[in-house]
Amino acid sequence: MKNLEITFLILTMIAEIIGTIGGFGSSVFFVPMASIYFDFQTVLGITAVFHVASNLSKIALFKKDLDKLLIFYLGIPAVIFVIIGGFISKYIQVHLLELVLGIFLICLSLLFLINTNLTIGKGKKQAIVGGTLSGLTAGILGTGGAIRGITMAAFNLEKGVFVATSAFIDFGVDASRTVVYYYNGYIQKEVLIYIPFLIAIAYVGSLIGKKILEHIPQESFRKLTLILILLIGIFTIYKL
Repeated sequence: MKNLEITFLILTMIAEIIGTIGGFGSSVFFVPMASIYFDFQTVLGITAVFHVASNLSKIALFKKDLDKLLIFYLGIPAVIFVIIGGFISKYIQVHLLELVLGIFLICLSLLFLINTNLTIGKGKKQAIVGGTLSGLTAGILGTGGAIRGITMAAFNLEKGVFVATSAFIDFGVDASRTVVYYYNGYIQKEVLIYIPFLIAIAYVGSLIGKKILEHIPQESFRKLTLILILLIGIFTIYKL
């Protein structure tokens, strides 16, 4: 393998570990990193495939903490709207949406970091709105984990519940958009060589992230998640 390919896989492992610790998945880090090596549509395709493996790993590792009601009210809208977003992705300019997403993430993460006692009730309406927005952005931009992360951070969930439920929802989202992206021609033959490596990285990175997460106090977990989302928002705007 060439050095460039090895570097890509190392960065993928780092993205998987951080995504597990943050609770909202690796795609928010993987997408901008992968865009260095591949064109945007190929990034969408390879991200979806990688994330299916990533979320299956997290479900296996955190399955006892699943919140079934949150999966239903947040997950179903996410799956429906990722399919819509996946088809829209062929026809839309992403730069304006990335700017709006970056500003949105910065503002909301700062709001919850400054107002440390601020939470949002874990209601059906809030979950449906969060699922809809995360699914739509995942379909169009390749990553909706940060929106789902900010929604679940606002609910102040226990860290195991956060990671397990987010992964289960993300699995439905990624399985759906993988089909759409394949139909759109985003999954090219030249990237298939990466798939076995990405599957291995998904499990090992999730396992390492789980071990690290066990040593992070619950009160620090929410703050860490919000800081990561803030950094994602800043980076999203910076790379435009």
